[in-house]
Amino acid sequence: MRREKTNYIIQSVSHALDVLEQFAGDQDELGVTELSKRLKLHKNNVFRLLATLESRGYIEQNKTNESYRLGIRCLQVGQNYVSQMGLLKQAQPIIEQLSKSSSETAFVAVLRKATVVQLAAVEPDRPVRLRAGVGDTLPLHCTASGKVHLAHIPPAELQENYLGALERHTDNTLTDHVALQEHLRRVAEVGYGLEIGEHIADVNAIAVPIRDYTRNVVGTLALAGPSHRIDGARIESELVPLMRQAGRDLSSRLGSEA
Repeated sequence: MRREKTNYIIQSVSHALDVLEQFAGDQDELGVTELSKRLKLHKNNVFRLLATLESRGYIEQNKTNESYRLGIRCLQVGQNYVSQMGLLKQAQPIIEQLSKSSSETAFVAVLRKATVVQLAAVEPDRPVRLRAGVGDTLPLHCTASGKVHLAHIPPAELQENYLGALERHTDNTLTDHVALQEHLRRVAEVGYGLEIGEHIADVNAIAVPIRDYTRNVVGTLALAGPSHRIDGARIESELVPLMRQAGRDLSSRLGSEA
């Protein structure tokens, strides 16, 4: 028998969310006593919930009156949601047209920690094609989308947070840090990233950055397919111009100026 989702609810997590939801309307600051009354929880439990949320940046304490308010992390999460929903809505017609024009798989991916995640994809109507798993995570150092993201991360942050051990996936995977960083500088210069059998043998891809109104890279637009179709000649003559234009079009829809 299938269990109801309510059976899986973790009470402490539910209480933490209850705390956050109290800060609505004109209730920008609340104290432990007021929260305890509202939530019908012991003050000690409320304090522990607040301390946990504060440690993660979701709650801040006003040191003057010792009341609490929402932290900057709440804003960041909200902005991520708005950004992703806006990105997907604007990207859908672009990737549909890309897939139709190229007869290859087109997708949008975003950076998440040390991976890229495919948010949306359109596959061509042909028997041999790349299967795109929406929600799948891809490595950064050996995929076209991952390289584009890495190429736009400041060097110090790149070295500290993203370039650990470079796992070899195929014979073409770059596993040398110096060589990869030089490759990434080239990606930033030309404005697109290539994947030539580096993640999956006999699969090639090209990706371009997606920028929002701040000109920051918020995602990547990519085409991928078998290497016998996406070869060097076709990449240069057809796919680079196609992808650059699609990247500009999608970035423009998100408010980025050329």
